[in-house]
Formats: sequence, structure tokens, C-alpha cells
Amino acid sequence: METSVKNQIYEAPLEIYKERFRSLDPEEAAIRTGCAFDAELGRFSIEVLSLTIYALWPEFELIPADPQKCPEVLYGFSAQILTIRFLLEGAASLAIGLFKAYRELPWGQLYDANFQSRCIKRFAYSFGYSPEKLKKAAEALGGLKLDLGDISFDLHFMGGVVCRLILWTPDDEFPPSAQILFSGNTPAAFNAEDLAGVGDVVISALKAI
Repeated sequence: METSVKNQIYEAPLEIYKERFRSLDPEEAAIRTGCAFDAELGRFSIEVLSLTIYALWPEFELIPADPQKCPEVLYGFSAQILTIRFLLEGAASLAIGLFKAYRELPWGQLYDANFQSRCIKRFAYSFGYSPEKLKKAAEALGGLKLDLGDISFDLHFMGGVVCRLILWTPDDEFPPSAQILFSGNTPAAFNAEDLAGVGDVVISALKAI
């Protein structure tokens, strides 16, 4: 029931975006987003968490290049919304500059409470008691191991955006805790509302792996 309701929430706006997508100039979008467009096959090639996903044009659809390795969440409703909005409005750029917390990004403070519960706490409690599972999943998705917290990784999402996941495991006094940071180029690709979806999709992909 919950999945059905969630799908209905995404279906209406997705149909609106699909109408706009049909009028998209694919060559312009390819240059702006860095997603190669194959005119003969009518599809964009998008790298998401080290996996290749095809976005068909003009009739939008996401198809994983390797369905056996690709978590379904990376081409489900949430990912479809993020991807089509990125192709319509976003721009790729190099991940330079400081990493920032969600609340430090434009409009981030407005949605920070939602991001904390939807992403930060979910991440902490999904992997805080089993960090070895995070290591296995992050490496499977091309994660770069870092020396932060008790375990941490950089994961390349889309359009040059890098998600930095930092986890602290629990002890006798404190429960697990976490932080998710985003590379400085993030606002060019996604707005704050979309970023909550990015965090949600990344965590779901890790859990699926």
C-alpha cells in the first residue's frame, strides 16, 4: 500500500516532466549535462554510482545497461524524477571546492529537518550496526574509501555530484550517527528539494546491494 501511494505521488509530476522532455533539444542537453546522446538509438548515457543507465528520448524511460548489477531503485520512480529534472534543468561540473552539509546549500535550511530524518538517521541506523555491509555495498557502487569517522566513502551520483557518507558506529553511551555531505558543484545539478531524493536513492541503492 505504501509503495502504491508513493508511486502515485511521483506519477503526476513525472507525466508533466515527460511532456517537457519530448520538446528537449538532446544535443544541448548532452553538452549541458555531460551525458552522451546517441541520436541513432535515441538515448542518453548517464553514469550513476559507477553504473550506466540509459534515458530514452523523446519518450522518457530509464533502462539499466546491466540489470543484473543495477539496483532497481536507480531506475524507479524517485530516480526517474531526479534524472529527468537533471536532463531538463541541471548542469554538470567538476566536483571542486569544499563539501557542504545539506543545510549549507541554497534553500537547504528550509528542508533540513526532513533531510535529517529521511536520510541522515536512516543511513545511521541502516549501517551503524553493520559497517561491514556499508563497505561491501559502497565498494560495489564505485565508492572511494576515506579516513573520516569510523567508516566513510565518496560516491559519484550524477552530473559530477559527489555524496560523502560518514558513519560513526555506536558505543556504550551513544547510538550510531552519520553525516552526508555534498560536493561544492551540487547546486548546479540539483536543488535542495531534489537532494533529499538523491540521499534517499543513494541509501536505498546501498541497502539493495
